[in-house]
Amino acid sequence: MVEQKKIRNIGVSAHIDSGKTTLTERMLYYAGRIHRIGEVHDREGGATMDYMELERERGITITSAATQVGWKGHTLNVIDTPGHVDFTVEVERSLRVLDGAVMVLCAVGGVQSQSVTVDRQMKRYRVPRIAFINKMDRTGADPQRVCTEMAEKLGLNVIPIQLPMGAAAAYAGQIDLLSMEAITFDGERGEKVIRGPIPAEYAEAARDAREKMLDALSLYNDEMTERILEEREIPLEMILQTIREATIACEIVPVMMGSAYHNQGVQPLLDGVCSYLPSPLDRPAFARDHDNDAAEVPLACDPAAPLVAMAFKVVDESFGQLTYARVYQGTLKRGEQFRNVRTGRTQRAGRIVRMHANDRQDVDEAGPGDIIALVGVDCASGDTFCHASLNVSLESIFVADPVISLSVRPASSADQDRMGKALNRFMKEDPTFRVTADPKTGETVISGMGELHLDVYIERMRREYGATVAVGAPRVSYREAPSVESAYDYRHKKQTGGSGQYAHVVGRLIPLADDAEDPYEFEDNVTGGRIPRQYIPAVSKGFVEAMQRGPLAGFEITGCRMCLDDGSAHDVDSSEMAFRIAAVAAFKEAFLASKPQLLEPVMNVEVETPTQFQGALVGDINSRRGLIHGTENRGEYSIIRAEVPLANLFGYATVIRGLSQGMATFSMEMARYARVPAKIAEEIIAKAREAAKK
Repeated sequence: MVEQKKIRNIGVSAHIDSGKTTLTERMLYYAGRIHRIGEVHDREGGATMDYMELERERGITITSAATQVGWKGHTLNVIDTPGHVDFTVEVERSLRVLDGAVMVLCAVGGVQSQSVTVDRQMKRYRVPRIAFINKMDRTGADPQRVCTEMAEKLGLNVIPIQLPMGAAAAYAGQIDLLSMEAITFDGERGEKVIRGPIPAEYAEAARDAREKMLDALSLYNDEMTERILEEREIPLEMILQTIREATIACEIVPVMMGSAYHNQGVQPLLDGVCSYLPSPLDRPAFARDHDNDAAEVPLACDPAAPLVAMAFKVVDESFGQLTYARVYQGTLKRGEQFRNVRTGRTQRAGRIVRMHANDRQDVDEAGPGDIIALVGVDCASGDTFCHASLNVSLESIFVADPVISLSVRPASSADQDRMGKALNRFMKEDPTFRVTADPKTGETVISGMGELHLDVYIERMRREYGATVAVGAPRVSYREAPSVESAYDYRHKKQTGGSGQYAHVVGRLIPLADDAEDPYEFEDNVTGGRIPRQYIPAVSKGFVEAMQRGPLAGFEITGCRMCLDDGSAHDVDSSEMAFRIAAVAAFKEAFLASKPQLLEPVMNVEVETPTQFQGALVGDINSRRGLIHGTENRGEYSIIRAEVPLANLFGYATVIRGLSQGMATFSMEMARYARVPAKIAEEIIAKAREAAKK
């Protein structure tokens, strides 16, 4: 078993096309895991971590892939994650179980829309990171501007620990500001790392950059501050230790740079991962003890302690389910039993494998800090596995709500079976992919994070399951929300032969703020036993049930705080069912009185285009009810940032290509829900009601 302090669990995350997969491929090559470098757009073999046929065809990462490499006595578990926001759950669940991350940024593009999302995800799980500025050899590369954007847009305390020697076509390597050496790369694949004296033309800039670095680091080390004031030499070990401690505490982000595609800067980055990012021992983990009022208890990174592990990803394969898991405490051994806390079922670890993209290697056991996969274990993503003596669960994974829907219809009864199998598998694997049946039309409706997300699953249905399906027009996931506070006072009374039903609820519906974390809150203000305590949860369940389908157009309701202030009950006729029914009716009464409004998903859109097409693209965004937030010129290219309603973005990829001779690219991510203009809302509501009548 590997010594815990020598383990590094890291993810590689970034905006689309920043070079994550290319960088990961070089990491595998230099660490000796692979002996041929594959490229993302290489149709012969493709990148190792993009093992799906669709990934290689489209040149994008769709699913996260895990592998393990060795580097200078350390064991690195590496997960390569997608950049497209449509597959953001892959990044979310990977970061949940990782100890550190490499955040890749393009030296030209800088902080882009998905960089902001990745930063938010890293902060959510407090994951320490190293920033790697990639593509230093591209025209327009400006690492100083990228560092400024990281500080201003992401609020990060960035500390460059390398200085580039040249940029764009003149990029020749970098200067290590810790050892004050020039680093260049030689050999057919950049495998030779050459350290030497700093060229004279960079000597002064290197001294200034080192001085700034030490000044910034001295805030985290008093002894370093004293040495700077006394103008004494600062030992390299002290600098390394200070960077490591401040990085693990998420106080700083060390910045490194290179060009992964041209094999420059990757080996020093691997050194940095081992030197600055935490081991499992440095990242204390906690669980909720269900035998002690869900109190938070620390987990020990000890192989001899009782087992606690987390399933963070499931893949349904022809021979059974493959479950990716991270061990936090204890040892998971082949053949031993463990308990799934969510289901209460005891299961056996029949086969444990270590993943290398799509290949697997059997192992007998996994200790604290290990990331492995279990074959044939029935569970869901986010489940906690533990020893029979424990009843604890780990914090679950954040899952965003879908924003777009499509109706799918099988061509025949045989296709119906195949489609059903495919949809069941996709739902199990991807928590952001939802399947529902429209009660009015009987259609099957699939929902996801974007057009690309659903397009990939429809294509997989056809390829992997041979299911021929007809696809309907995309539909936006609108929401209904209250705009003013309203009151309710509803009495449910039903008397038939035998026992009757009685429930009385009084309270208020209060609209939640736009930035509220949860779409629903419940406040119990009942005193004096006016409503018996056992019926209060039933009232909340009734409110939640009523929010599933709003009265305006049948969309889900959001943004409600339901205050239960008073009510009454009957000794004989009251029941949980009676109070749930009363709550449903009371909610509808209050919601209709709250001046309900329709909300639509609005997307942050970032367009990169040659400057000559900027005017046409800005005009097109304005015509789509878009709001331009700003434009920025970077050499021959312009960046347009805007907010656009999702309803007006269907087919945008085709339009943008037509307006820019195929040269512009764009990315988008969910920004917020915003009120739909009154006239458009009336049209949407009328269409929804017309469809409901059919």
